[in-house]
Amino acid sequence: MAAIDVAGYVAELKEHAVDHSFHVHDERHFVETYSLRQMWEVDLHPEEGCGGPLDLHLALEVDPRVLLAFEDQFLDLDETENPPDEYYFPLVFTWQLPPLPHPPDLLLLATELAGISGPDLPLEVSAIDSFGAVTDAPERSVTIVARQSVSLARVWLGEELLCETLDRCMAVSRFLLDQAPAWLGSDLL
Repeated sequence: MAAIDVAGYVAELKEHAVDHSFHVHDERHFVETYSLRQMWEVDLHPEEGCGGPLDLHLALEVDPRVLLAFEDQFLDLDETENPPDEYYFPLVFTWQLPPLPHPPDLLLLATELAGISGPDLPLEVSAIDSFGAVTDAPERSVTIVARQSVSLARVWLGEELLCETLDRCMAVSRFLLDQAPAWLGSDLL
């Protein structure tokens, strides 16, 4: 019997995201057949952003070696001990916006978002300029990424619900939704 029910944790995380006013659109589960590495992906956004320009993608990567190492230590514990907080899975939040005719200044955006997300949810802000043809003007798409770690010990104890992280993600999402009309231009809304 597995010490951690990863599928159950992902389902619980989705329910918790809904409790924090997120709307869940889709879920995917991938298993790499050679290494048995797994990836759980969930597409979500704020409820008020349905049909809007913002996509938020949550990805939990499950390394079987980490899971097996945690289970080995778990099996060696007596009934009164808690497992050590030494094993983690990476959790990545990725916000994406479509090509923006009036893109923001990336340094200013990164500074504003740092004030919203705080030091516990560091964000990476990047942009990609795409050219449809050599003579076309560039189209800039903006992506924001936050990386967190999910403690297997806290998942086992039922304490890893990520309330504060989800609240910060919601604040970032709402900020981006509020700014998107200016970046997209009134002719595209």
